[in-house]
Amino acid sequence: MGEVRKWFDSSQPQTLQGAVMLCYITAIFGLILMLFSSPVGIVPIVLGVAGYGIANEKRWAYVMAIVVTALVVVLYAWFALTGAYGLLINLLFNVVLFALLLHPQSRSYQKIWFK
Repeated sequence: MGEVRKWFDSSQPQTLQGAVMLCYITAIFGLILMLFSSPVGIVPIVLGVAGYGIANEKRWAYVMAIVVTALVVVLYAWFALTGAYGLLINLLFNVVLFALLLHPQSRSYQKIWFK
């Protein structure tokens, strides 16, 4: 029988569990954004894929989540500095996601258990 896939792994540290949930929430908002206004919503959907990979302990997903989140944080910070203050809540969510992914507990868990 094949490998069991899961959407959420409660055996992971709380920092990774929170990161997976934020990836999914970001992906939902990205899907809504993409459906109603802009193809830019595809970037948050990539985070949803990364969240699924993290839940299934895939190293590529962990790295992808860090890279995409870092790019999104830089982009939203630039927009906020140029006067688009409506994106501050998005910036906050992505900073929290970035911090959860780089937390020492998350990093040590993925070094040991991710394939």
